[in-house]
Amino acid sequence: MRDFDEFTITRAVIDRFADTPDPRLRQVMTSLVRHLHDFVRDVDLSFAEWQQAIAFLTRTGQMCDAHRQEFILLSDTLGVSMLVDAINHRMPEGATETTVLGPFYVKEAPELPNGADIAGLLEGTPLLVTGSVASAGGGMLAGATVDVWHADEDGAYDVQQLDALGGLAGRARFRTDAEGRFHFWTIMPAWYPIPDDGPVGDMLKAAARHPNRPAHVHFMIAAEGHETLITHVFAADSPWLDSDAVFGVKNSLIAEFAAHPAGPAPDGRRMERPFRHLAYDFGLKPVRTRD
Repeated sequence: MRDFDEFTITRAVIDRFADTPDPRLRQVMTSLVRHLHDFVRDVDLSFAEWQQAIAFLTRTGQMCDAHRQEFILLSDTLGVSMLVDAINHRMPEGATETTVLGPFYVKEAPELPNGADIAGLLEGTPLLVTGSVASAGGGMLAGATVDVWHADEDGAYDVQQLDALGGLAGRARFRTDAEGRFHFWTIMPAWYPIPDDGPVGDMLKAAARHPNRPAHVHFMIAAEGHETLITHVFAADSPWLDSDAVFGVKNSLIAEFAAHPAGPAPDGRRMERPFRHLAYDFGLKPVRTRD
């Protein structure tokens, strides 16, 4: 077949994928072509706009490096990340809701004992985080790994200021004790804008959208026999809860970061200045097993 026009070309491209050996890849590519072509026809895309789109995606790729993933930011700000998350995490009762991973997760976070202070050189209001990990509908989970990371009081992550900090800070990995509990000290994170000095930021500005995220702490929790949980817990007194730039806020993930005066803390430490306390219990979804 040849001599395609704006209507016949879609069928021709789809037919070229007819012999794709992997049936799932064939399904995905067929649907992608159909929807992409329909989009181009729907907006009556001009050649100049097509060139701008190619340039935008090229710049998005060029912004990616070991510490920044501009394509994840693009996916996040278009709501695609949370849509994929929602489709893949239909949670049973008792399981903590999920949200996006975000671009600042680091696999090499140090493993520390419960009660450790992970703030490093970060300065700010002390924050005690206490929590537990259980199986949804079941008992407490001992030995679960709890990865945590968060921004500082200025809204910046450690990987954005490694030279100044001399290494990682505001992140670590813990293991739950025999009762499924964990706790650590750090500082209170602030709300912050996602990186907006690249093409994603240009897109937000052009659409008159703000780049801000409410204050939160990230958690990635894993235990044998359960799906790994990736989520945030958001501060109830933070701005931007109703307009998170990446659409990640869920009511069940909003919690009080309770303010306390100087004095004894819940873990027995005596604090010489006011501090905040986040207490949150997590539930993991058991992995289905086939009979």
